[in-house]
Order: sequence, then C-alpha cells, then structure tokens
Amino acid sequence: MGLRSAHTPGDAVVAEVLEAWFASAPGERFAALEQHLLNGALPDLFGYHIVQLGRHLGADLLGATRISHRVVVDLGVTSTPGISLRGAEDALPFGAGLIDVLVLPHVLEFTDDPRRVLREAERVLIGEGHIVVLGFNPWSWYGLWSLARRWQGRAPWTGHLVSVSRLKDWLQLLGFDIVLVRHAGFRPPMRSQRLERLTAFSERLGAYCCPPLGGVYLVVGKKRVEGVTPLRVSWRQRRRVLAGGMVEPSTRGYGGAPCTERPR
Repeated sequence: MGLRSAHTPGDAVVAEVLEAWFASAPGERFAALEQHLLNGALPDLFGYHIVQLGRHLGADLLGATRISHRVVVDLGVTSTPGISLRGAEDALPFGAGLIDVLVLPHVLEFTDDPRRVLREAERVLIGEGHIVVLGFNPWSWYGLWSLARRWQGRAPWTGHLVSVSRLKDWLQLLGFDIVLVRHAGFRPPMRSQRLERLTAFSERLGAYCCPPLGGVYLVVGKKRVEGVTPLRVSWRQRRRVLAGGMVEPSTRGYGGAPCTERPR
C-alpha cells in the first residue's frame, strides 16, 4: 500500500498532483507555513536518526533538525533522485525501535488506513522517540475548500482529513504523550493575489483569536515507556543499519529479513 486516495488511480499520480499543488501560489504559501512550524519544532527533538515519509512537500523538510543522519522515504512507486529509500507508509523498511524522530507530512490524509500507519510508526520509533504529523485541518477554510472541490477528484481535495482531536486520540491509544500542537494558515487557499493581500490580516488575527481554526496543524507525540528503561541500540549498530540508506526492510515491507539487532 502506498500514498493514495480513493479517488485517484495510484501512488505516483497522487504524489505528482500534490507536488504540483504545492508549487502553486496557495500551495507555496501553505508549504512555507508548514516549514515554519517544522522549524519551530524540530530543533527541540534529539537523537541519532530522523526519517521523513514522502516527498510531495519537497525532498527535504528537515533542514532545522539538529540530528545529523536524515533519511527520506519515497512512498511512491517510482524512484526519485535525492531520495534515500523507498517504502510503504504502513510497512517501513526499518526494524523495531531504530528511529528517533519520524516526520509524516500529509501522509495520513492520503492513505487507506491512517491508524495502521500510526501503528507502524510506533513500531519503528525508539522508546521516548517522537512522531511529527503535519495535516490539513477539516475545521478550517481549507476544510471547507476541500468539501467544495472534492467533486474534482484531484489531490489535495480528495484527501480524508483527520482532525487534531481524532489524531490525538489515536496517538494516545498507541501510547504517545502529546507534547506539542501548533496551527497556521488562516486564509482560504485562493489563487488570487489581490484577495490574498486583502485577507493577509487574517493570519495574525486567527493566530491570536482562534488558533484551532488554522488550515494546517503540526502535532508532536512522544512514545511513552512506562516503568521500563528502554534498551537503546548502540550508535555503531544503528549506524550500520541505516548508513547510506542501505536498510533491510521489515517483514511486512518489500521482502528480506527484518532489522532487529539489539545490544547484548
């Protein structure tokens, strides 16, 4: 299973349409807002390995991280220059407990089973590791725009939007503590530059008066380990597993033996 929507023919098509939308005027504005959200969150998350799922917002959203080893997993069906690995969002090519930070930019909206994706994220994250989710807010101008444009049958309007409250419930059921929620994007995703200028004040007003109505959100969850000190794979062992992007897939991925090496 890959990045897809019920209204689109396949992974590559969805990724290409999303890339095209994020290259448009409203898409670029949303992408800049999301990068700003990430720039505020990533410097406070530490570890050895950070992984970004998907390339539709650009090959690398991780510029603000302090973590040196960065991996981008392409969720499409074709290989892409500059991408470290290919995989599926619900069958990641990593063993259990190997990743410190996992970034999901608009992955949940365009997958058949978002809860399964979150379970897979929980599997690959180390204890006290972090998941970072970017999503479109259904309770916003973007959500209304999505309802009005769904008939077009093209991403991003065909995505199944997940609310912050639902996402928090899912993460907490999987054993995550919610450590950060941020919103941005209080203008409709319009192409008209004139209307965009006229509504510029709404960004400041919305951020001050009603943050939960922002068109995009960032949620950070921390994997909870109750009453147990997590066994952490040694730096050299984990570096061997991930170095150069040569990673053995999980048993549910693209074949091969899982990466399950633990310190003895």
